[in-house]
Amino acid sequence: MQSSNSYPIGTPGEPWGDVEKATWLARAGIKRSYREEVLDKLESLGTRFERLQYGALSYDAARYPLLALKTLGWDSNKPCILITGGVHGYETSGVQGAIKFLDTQAENYAEHFNILVAPCVSPWGYETINRWNPNAVDPNRSFYAQSPAEESAALMRLVASLECDILAHIDLHETTDSDEQEFRPALAARDGRDYVADTVPDGFYLVGDSENPQPAFQEAIIAAVSAVTHIAPADADGKIIGEPLAQPGVINYPVKTLGLCSSLTHCTYGTTTEVYPDSPRASERECNDAQVAAIKGALDYILSQA
Repeated sequence: MQSSNSYPIGTPGEPWGDVEKATWLARAGIKRSYREEVLDKLESLGTRFERLQYGALSYDAARYPLLALKTLGWDSNKPCILITGGVHGYETSGVQGAIKFLDTQAENYAEHFNILVAPCVSPWGYETINRWNPNAVDPNRSFYAQSPAEESAALMRLVASLECDILAHIDLHETTDSDEQEFRPALAARDGRDYVADTVPDGFYLVGDSENPQPAFQEAIIAAVSAVTHIAPADADGKIIGEPLAQPGVINYPVKTLGLCSSLTHCTYGTTTEVYPDSPRASERECNDAQVAAIKGALDYILSQA
């Protein structure tokens, strides 16, 4: 691995201040439509699910309403499932996979579960294809009290308002080539550190909770997804993104310590998916289908344990 401090914004070794953050923000621009690609699709599902607006981003409240959909017939006697996507807005299949699950599969499970889906937690990030929000804050490191990310704070309020405990939380993500080309170098520059290059895993993998790993649950998801797309192998050091494999296709993080989205409940079953959309072996549709397969694998496993 090689280290570098050549990111074009900031002074090497010095964390960013307001000027550097403003320079970074000025480089961002609208690249796709949240309205057309997300909101319109959710509105078309409006008769099949209960639609909730749980906030709006202050950057542009009219442009960025925060929406979630619930299965009908919410019943306090049924276990509750939380599905989130687009916490990192640039991770497209997390958003579109969540919407596809709603359209094709969610109603099949409504007899057994209350299901809440927040498909695009970071709509500004979705439109600008960004990992951070406009304040150069990573929403997926901000799920804790007095969160610095309004995207994260809004989702936490929504979940806290539910009249049920969350049994399972599936958080849908991607690992892309841009992680190494842009986002990790930017992170190092923002924090005044050298960037240490890593490799991008070619394939699907999961991130479990090191405090509650649930290996059989993770294994069931990997098995379901392997029918749709390939699973990422470990690198030459037996690791994925610097972490040792806990089991094939799975690494574990201390999710609460890191403030990850997957830590926002006290669920029994939790996982974060990671799809690789830049693989020559995967298509956009395959990535979306892999996210759907991951959710189905998770829910089918839970039903098998009943």
